[in-house]
Amino acid sequence: MKRFSKLAVPYIIWAALMLVLPMALIAMYSVMEPGNSIISFSLTLDHYIKFFTDPDFLLILWRSLLIAIKTTIICLILGYPAAYFIARSSEKVQNILILCITIPMWINMLVRTYAWIGLLSEGGIIQRILGIFGLGDVELLYTEGSVLLGMVYNFLPFMILQIQTSLSKMDHSLLEASADLGASPAQTFRRVTLPLSLPGVINGITLVFLPAVSSFFIPKLLGGGQYFLIGNMIENQFITVGEWNFGSAISMIMAVIMMLLMMLVRKIETRNQGGKGAKA
Repeated sequence: MKRFSKLAVPYIIWAALMLVLPMALIAMYSVMEPGNSIISFSLTLDHYIKFFTDPDFLLILWRSLLIAIKTTIICLILGYPAAYFIARSSEKVQNILILCITIPMWINMLVRTYAWIGLLSEGGIIQRILGIFGLGDVELLYTEGSVLLGMVYNFLPFMILQIQTSLSKMDHSLLEASADLGASPAQTFRRVTLPLSLPGVINGITLVFLPAVSSFFIPKLLGGGQYFLIGNMIENQFITVGEWNFGSAISMIMAVIMMLLMMLVRKIETRNQGGKGAKA
């Protein structure tokens, strides 16, 4: 075992250089005053105080969390039935359907988002279709709805694949036993299928919510700069304004929020598994 443990050394070095070191630099910048030199610098919490005392920044944070929650809920509502249908299909059909879901993911997410600009823009296909029903004047692009649509489109496959994996691993003899005991299909789903699929649901929620809350190019492209989220704010601080210290502080705040949410999700998953073990 000790001999094989040496194989992890390259990964540890890579993780230290690519993950730990950048995060350490961001954390250092977040508590430094602008203009400090590497040799001599003073620490400050003014950047964090600035964020939490400005209502505009808190509003942007709340808006980002809200649209991430909406994205996650919509992906769950759309993704669970799709995953359930795929899991109940034959193996051949499952492979075809999973391939249909994963093929668009082979294309860069930025390119796929640009495609939605053409579909939603004035004179685009969707607006022409709406024009048939007399709704051609409806504004589709550069709205909260267009941003939400772009996020759901890009992150929905993560929800479907996670839930489908959990449902495929489920022991189907449990469903037969439930039916033999007189349970209706609805009761079987509520008491057997749904509890067993919760690990996939929780993983899907994690994979959708975390990138949605920090996304910046989807709101920038489909929101047209009119729908400003926390990811756009961080990008703006680094690239446009040049306030790296304040941008680093916002990045650290988001990192802490994400870690806390991940810990909460994992705690719920552990509690759920413990509950199932107790019932068994």
